Amino acid sequence: MSWNMCLFHKCLSRRSLNNGTLPYRRQRDLKFSQKCFHDKPAIILGIESSCDETGCGIVDNTGTILGEAIRSQHLTHLNFGGIIPSFARTMHANNITRTCEDALISANLKLKDIDAVATTVKPGLPMSLEIGTRFGKSLAKIGKKPFIPIHHMEAHALTARMLQNVEFPYLVLLASGGHCLLAIVENVDKFYLLGSTINNAPGEMFDKVARRLKLRNIPEFSSLNGGLALETAALKATDIDQFSFQSVLTKYYDCNFSFAGLLSSATYYIEKEEKEHNIVADMTIPSVYNLCAGVQLAAVTHICQRTQRAIEFIDKLSLFPQDRRTLVVSGGVACNNYLAKALGIVCTELGYNLVRTPPKLCTDNGIMIAWNGMERWTTDTGVFRNQDEIEQVRVQSKAPLGEDWTHKVESENLKCEWLKIKRKLF
Repeated sequence: MSWNMCLFHKCLSRRSLNNGTLPYRRQRDLKFSQKCFHDKPAIILGIESSCDETGCGIVDNTGTILGEAIRSQHLTHLNFGGIIPSFARTMHANNITRTCEDALISANLKLKDIDAVATTVKPGLPMSLEIGTRFGKSLAKIGKKPFIPIHHMEAHALTARMLQNVEFPYLVLLASGGHCLLAIVENVDKFYLLGSTINNAPGEMFDKVARRLKLRNIPEFSSLNGGLALETAALKATDIDQFSFQSVLTKYYDCNFSFAGLLSSATYYIEKEEKEHNIVADMTIPSVYNLCAGVQLAAVTHICQRTQRAIEFIDKLSLFPQDRRTLVVSGGVACNNYLAKALGIVCTELGYNLVRTPPKLCTDNGIMIAWNGMERWTTDTGVFRNQDEIEQVRVQSKAPLGEDWTHKVESENLKCEWLKIKRKLF
C-alpha cells in the first residue's frame, strides 16, 4: 500500500476538533505509519543545549537508547548562585564536540550510520541554543543528513512514549526551572495549552528559596541543586504546619500557575526567623527543615489543584475516551517524589492513569531530543532535507507550546471541589 493511501485511510478515521472531540490516534497508527514510510529501522541523533546541559542522545525507532553522553554545568553555576548565560555558552562550545563523539562511541556508530540530526532550537537561552543549533546543522551538512528542529517542551511532553504505551490524546504536566504548564497532546505536532505559569516557575522558586535558606552550607546538601536540596531537607521536618502559606489563584477559574507569592512568603518567614534568632553570615535558621516542608507542600498543592481543574475541563467536554485517560508528568520538578505521590492521589481519585517520565529523562538531555526527532521522522513532520531550508532555521528564546486554550478553560467557569491532598499524604 502506498504512503498516500495510508494517509487516506487515517484521515477517514479521524474526528474533527471542530465537533468538540479530539481525534483518537492509537499506538498502532504510529507503527502502521512507520511501516508505510520507512522500509528499514531509523536511527536519530539528538542534541540538547537549551540551558546548562550539553547533551547528545541516539535512539532507534523502537525506543532503544543506543548511545548517550551529557556534560553538566551544574556545579559551575551553583557557585555563582544561578546560570550565567555567557559562561553557559562558553562551556557548551567547549563540550559539544566531545559530547557527541562520546555518544557515537557509546553506540558504536559513526555519523554515516545516523539517519537524521535533531536539535533543540527553541525555547531557551539564546546563546546556549546557538551553540547546539550551529553544531547540529553542521553535522547535517557534513553527513548530508536531514535536520529536525525541536521544540524543547514538546520533547519533554513526548519522552514518556519512548518507554511506555502512551496513546494520543493525553494530558501533560511539564514542571521545571523554566516552565510550568498543562497541555493536551493530540499528536506529535499538535498541542493545546490549558495553562502556564504567569511568573516564576516552580523549579526557579525552589532554587531561590534553597539559596536564601543557605542550604549549601549544610554539608549533605552542598552539591545538590536547589530543588533536590529542598526536597531532601523537607523529609527532616518535624512540624510541617509551622509555616502557613495562603492558597494561590483561588479566585481565578483557569489552569495558570503562580509561584511568586510563595517565594515572597518564604522570604518573609526567613527574614523573620533570622531576626528572631540573630542569624548571621553562614548560619541557617533553626526551623529550616520545617520551612522547606511548608514551601514544598504549598507548591505541590497548587500544582495539583490546577491539574485537577485541567482534568475536570477535559472530562466536562468529553475530550478523552473514558477507558483511556492519562496524565503524563515530566520536566525537572517531576523528579520530586512528593509531587509524584500527590499527583498519584489526584489521578486515582479522578480515574486517570499517571505516567511519570523516569527521573533520568525528566531533566534536560539529548535522548528526549532524539526521540522527538524520531516521532517527527516517523510521521514525516518538520523534517528538513534541503540544505537551504536547514540554513534558514533560527533559534527562538521564547516559543509557546501549541494552540492557546487558556481562554477556553476560563470560559467554562469550573468551580472545583478540591481533593484533600494533604490529608492523604500524611
